[in-house]
Amino acid sequence: MFLLRSLPCLLGMALLTLAWTAVASAQTNAQAIYTCVDSQGRRLTSDRPIPECLDREQSQLGKTGVVRRVLPPSYTADERARMEAQRKLKEEQQARQAEEKRRNRALLIRYPTLASHDKERAEALSLIDEVMGAVKKRERTLQQQRKAIDSEMEFYQRDPERAPVELRRKLEDNQQQMLLQKRILDERVQEKQRINARFDDELAKLRQLWRGSTGAGTGTARSN
Repeated sequence: MFLLRSLPCLLGMALLTLAWTAVASAQTNAQAIYTCVDSQGRRLTSDRPIPECLDREQSQLGKTGVVRRVLPPSYTADERARMEAQRKLKEEQQARQAEEKRRNRALLIRYPTLASHDKERAEALSLIDEVMGAVKKRERTLQQQRKAIDSEMEFYQRDPERAPVELRRKLEDNQQQMLLQKRILDERVQEKQRINARFDDELAKLRQLWRGSTGAGTGTARSN
């Protein structure tokens, strides 16, 4: 009879004990600290499992700083490798995009209008034209020298080996100089083509950038 009367009291005490145990456990867990070193070598700390360290071990510390347990990585080696590859790919894409934006800003600063772009193209081509003009002038001089040499060599048409050494040396030097001038001229022609190609590529990009800038891109027609 006594036990029956005491049963409700005993049940109440048991429930109260369980409740205090749950509260104490929750407080203990809340006081737990998670720590790890991420892939960048940074020491991270949190009151819950750290997302940046799901691919590596995390230490769970008690309120006194003692390691209570070590959480193993949440991913396999293959999964971590794939995640790392994806991370690097994303970083490379972001770096390329940032570099593209930087180049575009620099391009707009350098060429705010079509006229400014045309002016620099013309100046670059003008420098090449000056060199080509000097080469052509040198060619004309060499051609005049060649006529004089050929006139002297007429006396030795039957046997050129009988021509004086100095005259033969002049002829050989003239031939080499003519070849050199031709090579220089060909190189300058190719350089003009490269310059025009570069400015054409820049202009195509600039037209897109200018469309996003109010009032930009106006000026003289493109020069070639």
